[in-house]
Amino acid sequence: MGENTIVRQDYAEEILRLIRGNDSPKSLCEKLEDYHGSDIAQAMESFTAADRKKLFRVCQAEMLSEIFEYLEEDTAGACIAEMDVNKAADVVSRLETDTAAGVLHEVEKDKRSLIIGALPQDIRDEIKLIASFDEDEIGSRTTTNCIVIRENLTIKQAMSELIRQAEENDNISTIFVTDENDEFYGAIDLKELITARSSASLEDLIVTSFPYVYARESIDDCIEKLKDYSEDSIPVLDDSSKLLGVITAKSLIEVVDDEMSEDYARLAGLTAEEDLKEPLRQSMKKRLPWLLILLGLGMLVSSVVGVFEQVIAQLTIIMAFQSLILDMAGNVGTQSLAVTIRVLMDENLTFSQKGHLVLKEMRVGFCNGTLLGAVSFLFVGLYIYFFKHRALAFSFAVSGCIGFSMLLAMLISSAVGTLIPLFFKRVGVDPAVASGPLITTVNDLVAVVTYYGMSWLLLLKIFSFT
Repeated sequence: MGENTIVRQDYAEEILRLIRGNDSPKSLCEKLEDYHGSDIAQAMESFTAADRKKLFRVCQAEMLSEIFEYLEEDTAGACIAEMDVNKAADVVSRLETDTAAGVLHEVEKDKRSLIIGALPQDIRDEIKLIASFDEDEIGSRTTTNCIVIRENLTIKQAMSELIRQAEENDNISTIFVTDENDEFYGAIDLKELITARSSASLEDLIVTSFPYVYARESIDDCIEKLKDYSEDSIPVLDDSSKLLGVITAKSLIEVVDDEMSEDYARLAGLTAEEDLKEPLRQSMKKRLPWLLILLGLGMLVSSVVGVFEQVIAQLTIIMAFQSLILDMAGNVGTQSLAVTIRVLMDENLTFSQKGHLVLKEMRVGFCNGTLLGAVSFLFVGLYIYFFKHRALAFSFAVSGCIGFSMLLAMLISSAVGTLIPLFFKRVGVDPAVASGPLITTVNDLVAVVTYYGMSWLLLLKIFSFT
């Protein structure tokens, strides 16, 4: 990993030297063609406005479009805005349709209108179609870069159509088939078509059980379905089952990465993702809502501790082990939350399966709590006896209270960590909103009540220790 990083950094420095050198436009362009588009995109992070202007002038639109595929959409949009309208339109026309729509969205409205106006009509229509879908719909990630043929062709006609369309489309490993009404019919593997005899029937090559999704389906609902297949491209249909385009493996990886990043942000108690360049006010705006909620819950936890002030005053030693109970309860709750959110990605989960999940997590919490509670009983008892020089009976009474409280807190916390995301899912809220900090704070409340309640009951009322 480190070596790759060093090599890429060397490439970035080489590219920067080339851009700032005195090579002729043709010579510079030829030298830049030796680098991968990803390397040039990385090098652009160090470019000045003059460097970018020079790059846009010397490179052909085809090369620039390859570079732009590796830029963030906001960065690519800023670069497009710096270009001449005709050059910008030429670059945009060569991007994947979903990428082009995302990049244009980042361009200022007036410039965007000029660029769209300079695009060929067919590409303009495709971009407008993709832009018509909401960001959380799979249609927004669709590209028309695919090969589409009719079902009634001969093998020879299908090959001719493949060759014709391959000039403009590079996603050719799978050929998609439609009927006379443009409805999706199936798919053909490129190898099968190439190796088929000319006398064979095209119908025999078509896989009619090929996976597909509808453009209006939410990305969350589609992810698990798409991940089950190893296809390079999966067709995207409109509500009339007509083929709009495909979602590629590359786009699928980006979709999964975006969804994981979003869920990770929410698990951290953020309302959205952040980056290094984000303004202070924007970062505060994303974090404050959850922090205010957690502040209120934290005050509730503190007030509950205050209720047990008499217990703490008479048994000050139990304060030393409060964090032990709270930490273990929080950890167990967060583990159950992570498992539950992962399982809930299956939309077909039945009520009985959800009940089984709750019981399973509680069993895990009970078993782990029993084991860790026993360990705590032994070692905490010995610690109090030898290092705090308290009576043996008192030492193990306190450690027994700690062990039993840990068992009970872990059992309840595992249930809470499972039930909260299930509840969120039930009421139509993204279960990732049941974030780690929320679960931890709720489990702190559970642990405090359990620990001090057991201390009051066992140590003061039953054993009468003071």
